[in-house]
Amino acid sequence: MDYSIRLDKDAKADLKSIYSFIRQSGGTAITARGYINRILSFIAGLTSFPERGSPREHIRPGLRIIGFERRISIAFVIEGNTIVILRVLYAGRQFEAMPDTD
Repeated sequence: MDYSIRLDKDAKADLKSIYSFIRQSGGTAITARGYINRILSFIAGLTSFPERGSPREHIRPGLRIIGFERRISIAFVIEGNTIVILRVLYAGRQFEAMPDTD
């Protein structure tokens, strides 16, 4: 099955926040963009094996969480042939109960 990726609005906001954090911490725009691009490349890799990560059914049915470079947690669900990225959380931010996107 071919999968596509969709970033939820919260995931997009998370990526913008990570970019801003890097910039405010003294990183250059090139460094911040490079980090965001590595995250997006990693996310794109989910299309070949989408059931990676750890199931977190107690938070939301179908939720999976996968780590990236020991600093990022990516929360996603699989809806048909679409991998929906719900959150991209930096440095241990906690997941709260996530409502269904239906």
